[in-house]
Amino acid sequence: MKKELKISLWELFWVMTKIGAFTIGGGYAMLLVIQKEVTSRNWIGEDEFPDLIALSQAAPGLLAVNISIFTGYRIRGFWGALVATLGACMAPFLIILSIALFFSEYANNPHVQRVFAGMRPAVVALIAVPMINMARKGCKQWWQWVIMGASMFLVAIMGISPVYVLVCTIATASATVLILKLKREGKL
Repeated sequence: MKKELKISLWELFWVMTKIGAFTIGGGYAMLLVIQKEVTSRNWIGEDEFPDLIALSQAAPGLLAVNISIFTGYRIRGFWGALVATLGACMAPFLIILSIALFFSEYANNPHVQRVFAGMRPAVVALIAVPMINMARKGCKQWWQWVIMGASMFLVAIMGISPVYVLVCTIATASATVLILKLKREGKL
C-alpha cells in the first residue's frame, strides 16, 4: 500500500544513495542504516520495519534492493521504487567497479589486508544490532524467545538448513493453532 508522503524523487534517490554508499558488508549490514534512515523520516514505522524485512527476504533478489523497492513504492509508487533502487545500487556499483579496476594490484598488500580484517568486526556488529533490536521488539512472549533461540541453535550450531527450520516452525505453529481451535470448540 502506498503512503501519501510529500517526498521528492530526488530526496528518495539521495537517501538511498547514502545508504548504499556508507554501508559495507551487504544487505544485512545495511539494515541498521536503512532502519534509521526510513524510520527517522517516518517513511516506514518502527513497528512496520520487521515486516518490511520479512517481505524483502521472502522476495527473490538482494535484501537491500528489495527493501529499496518496497520503500520507494510505498512512498511514490512505481517511480519511487525505480528511483530508490537506482539510488541504493549506484554507489555500490561504482565502488565495486573501482575495486575491480584497481584492487587487483593491491589485493596482496598487507596493509590492505589488515584494513579489511579490521572492518570485519564492524560488519558483524552492523548485522547483529538490527537483529537484536528486532528480537527485543518482536519477541513479547517467552515461547517466542524459545523459538528464536532454538532456531539460532539449529542453524548456527547444528548446521541445519534454515529452510527445514522454517518448514518445521510453520508446521508446528499450524498444528498448535489447530489443536487450540479444536479444544476451544470442544472437539478435542
